[in-house]
Amino acid sequence: MKKVLMLCASPRKESNTMQVLEECARTIEESGLEAEIVSLRQMKIRSCIACGKCAQLHQCALKDGLNDIIEKLKVADGFIIGSPVYFGTARGDLMSALQRIGMVSMNSGNFLSWKVGGPIAVARRGGHTATIQEMLMFFFINDMIVPGSTYWNMVFAHQPGEAEEDTEGIQTAVRFADNVAQLILKIKG
Repeated sequence: MKKVLMLCASPRKESNTMQVLEECARTIEESGLEAEIVSLRQMKIRSCIACGKCAQLHQCALKDGLNDIIEKLKVADGFIIGSPVYFGTARGDLMSALQRIGMVSMNSGNFLSWKVGGPIAVARRGGHTATIQEMLMFFFINDMIVPGSTYWNMVFAHQPGEAEEDTEGIQTAVRFADNVAQLILKIKG
């Protein structure tokens, strides 16, 4: 079965970012694909140390749980990331994870190439577009396919549960998730 792996970067247990990704997962599953959400919440993701060992190991030499995510991503057809916006940027641990995932992919046959996906940003007031642009770099440099939606993949929310109040934001994210699913079905059969 075709699968989309989703990565939630929020440190909160009941976060708006998770709420948005859960809506996206329902849409993906309605299209007949499997959706799995993995949270970085309890993980302590370290930054890449540029040791180059991933070229021999085909995984990261750092042992902090990211290799489990990398293994899931190797067999997934799609990859969606969701991050809250802190001080106008994506969470640091997410960006560290993406850099290490990208290094392993580039040193292990480019397993990210032609996977379909993209980012979603959730914030109280601003910083969404800069955060989306920051996260998009990961997808583009790894030869991935990023579909659009009816607006930018951003949701306005602050207190837990407020994401569902941003009807347009949720509709945009869900449309994006549906586009990810439909592209996977068209490209990968």
